[in-house]
Amino acid sequence: MGADQQTPGAATVMHVRCPDRLPEESYRQVLEQLSELSPVVQALPPTAALVELKGALPYYGVNAGRLGEVLRIRTLSRLGVDVRVGIGPSITVAATASAQVPQPGGVLAVAPDQVAGWLGPLPVDALHGIGPRQAAVLRDYGIHCVGLLATVPPATIQRLLGGKAGRLAADRARGIDPRPVIPRALPATASVRHRFDQHTLDGAEVRAALLQLVIQLGTRLRGRGQVARALTLTLAFAGNSSWEKTRRLTAPSGHDDDLRQLAYQLMDAAALQRGRLTALVLKGEDLIDADQAARQLSLDDAREARLAAETVIDQVRDKFGPQVIGPAAVFRRAS
Repeated sequence: MGADQQTPGAATVMHVRCPDRLPEESYRQVLEQLSELSPVVQALPPTAALVELKGALPYYGVNAGRLGEVLRIRTLSRLGVDVRVGIGPSITVAATASAQVPQPGGVLAVAPDQVAGWLGPLPVDALHGIGPRQAAVLRDYGIHCVGLLATVPPATIQRLLGGKAGRLAADRARGIDPRPVIPRALPATASVRHRFDQHTLDGAEVRAALLQLVIQLGTRLRGRGQVARALTLTLAFAGNSSWEKTRRLTAPSGHDDDLRQLAYQLMDAAALQRGRLTALVLKGEDLIDADQAARQLSLDDAREARLAAETVIDQVRDKFGPQVIGPAAVFRRAS
């Protein structure tokens, strides 16, 4: 489907994918090129972005596909970075299209009246927002392509994938995605810290303090509607020395369970023996909007129960304060 098939003035969204492992400075430069095309740019770190072109099309007097080609020429000639560009009437269609562009780069534009015919033959795991486990469940029930997914009653998809995930999958297979592009620069990191009253060796008190930081960070991320791709743990020692290490999560998350597991791994990696700690700092890195992270289907009933309880706990904390409920280890330390 060629770029010249997109008509000027159509409600269009551009989704841009940069090469994997692109340095952050180069990514920022790509975002600057996008901002020259439109003032409505939403960064999706570490290597993607959304652009709303509705206002830009009449200004430039060309179609959306041509703007995608202009962007690609600029990033190649100015930055040496080739990009994959998908254009469509919604975020889902644009992001799905950009993933179908062969590497290293190119432009694929899908007009509004071509969405159903273009999405239909694609395998279900090609639809933006469908994770590998969700795709596997759908295939187990004979739903192999997006077109077939679009014909199945939404209630059936909700039974297979769960309420929210099933509803979103059913809608997006039909090209329904009302989310707007929200102007957003690279999101800031989120940091929480704890300072010990006296020099402290690694042990129950330190682990309880780290757990409290995990809870504070998770609560903050969920309150902001963000998830972290990585965590950085910084340990400060007596004598002004420090230790720092960053690790990436297996999947973006703002849930206490996931953050705690990685935070404990980072603490174990420090291999503390007799180091006297003065402070801990836990930082969420590479933050993205929670709705940009695919919700993977979990077969762990205990985990699903904990996530459901987490939602209720957040509501309790919002109403009565952050110290009203939490893990026993944290409360024993505070008592």
